[in-house]
Amino acid sequence: MVKFGFVIDLSRCVGCRTCVEACKVENNTPSGAFWMWVFRVEEGKYPNVRVRFLPRLCQHCNNPPCVKVCPVAARFQREDGFVLTDFNRCIGCRYCQVACPYGVNYFNWKRPSTQQYFDWKNGEGDDLYGKGRMRDYVGGAIPPYKNPDHDQSWGEEKRLVSGGSHYVGVMGKCTWCVHRVAKGLEPACAAACPMRVLNFGDLDDPQSKVSLMLAEKRSFRLLEELNTEPRTYYVGYPPFSEDARILDKSARPEINLPRAKTT
Repeated sequence: MVKFGFVIDLSRCVGCRTCVEACKVENNTPSGAFWMWVFRVEEGKYPNVRVRFLPRLCQHCNNPPCVKVCPVAARFQREDGFVLTDFNRCIGCRYCQVACPYGVNYFNWKRPSTQQYFDWKNGEGDDLYGKGRMRDYVGGAIPPYKNPDHDQSWGEEKRLVSGGSHYVGVMGKCTWCVHRVAKGLEPACAAACPMRVLNFGDLDDPQSKVSLMLAEKRSFRLLEELNTEPRTYYVGYPPFSEDARILDKSARPEINLPRAKTT
């Protein structure tokens, strides 16, 4: 059985946030909701300062606390590792948001047509494309409002699980682009990353790229001490770790700036 997972190479991330943009476009997430987030971490003291970046998406845990607290089984775990939300079952209680230690859940407060970044209708009928304020911003290009893939049911369970804006009053989070993976594609963030920071594949296949990366490099997972068993691994040094400080010091010699003379 395939067991999907992410391996994120922190040594390659330059903080361009292309993954953030790709996720929003692909999944039509609401205004203010970011299923992918890139943290900017500053280490050291002036003048020996280093800036690093840490992408954070849903960890799709092996032991997901969000699944355990859902009272209606809307949040569920598939055998291939995906942790998803059935929008037809979700009642918006937000227990999953409270239970998740990674802060990846978002509540849909408004109707899909009103929580997007552009005024799609603008009082001009039901035509969602090419009218109103959106046209003024994009210069004729039409970004998607409704990806037809998100209206389909996916997986053996045939449940409505992809996309970011189906209904008002439901919970949304990163789906690892389940609709793309089902068609043999990478998640949008991995496909768009210009530095190949984000790597997605079968962790149970010893010859897959993600498995080989884990075998060759040291890795860690976020909040491992909570026993959530994330299926998202990071290779490289954790921010603010002793190893990171040693590495940074050996790679960057001390800089002694001249001091101003005092009289």
